[in-house]
Amino acid sequence: MNNLDLLVRLAQPGDAEDIAALSRELIERGLPWNWRPARVLKAIRNPETNVAVAGVAGELAGFGIMEYLETDAYLALFAVGHANQRKGIGRSLLGWLEASARVAGAQRIRLETRRDNVPARSFYNELAYQEVAIRHNRYSDGVDGILLEKWLRPRPEGEVLE
Repeated sequence: MNNLDLLVRLAQPGDAEDIAALSRELIERGLPWNWRPARVLKAIRNPETNVAVAGVAGELAGFGIMEYLETDAYLALFAVGHANQRKGIGRSLLGWLEASARVAGAQRIRLETRRDNVPARSFYNELAYQEVAIRHNRYSDGVDGILLEKWLRPRPEGEVLE
């Protein structure tokens, strides 16, 4: 893929259904569907949240939903469609979200992935996210969650991991 073909931008209300469908297919498959179009639309309209989409040739290739808390940013959802994986789209999309978090003043980005999602864990580890905690039986099917974080600014003295 030519990087000139990739466009990363803030999502628009018209993107909500495609984002929800991609979430259902890639993230929530076999689980209760929580990120339906109405919830995605609410995130798009929330000033404390960035919903970014990556498009290739006008088609949704991936998305990320980043929520801003007091000093942290939380990557609530992140996915790249099967046909567009391993092409640098995820790196570009996450880089865009990280840059936005820095501008917003976030000290770190936190996220959680399923313990059995080895490709996701490898992706985040390659981009300097560190695994800091296990959340046992986090998902409805009994799978553990892995909490990851990446510091965008120097860690404050005495910061305790959760």
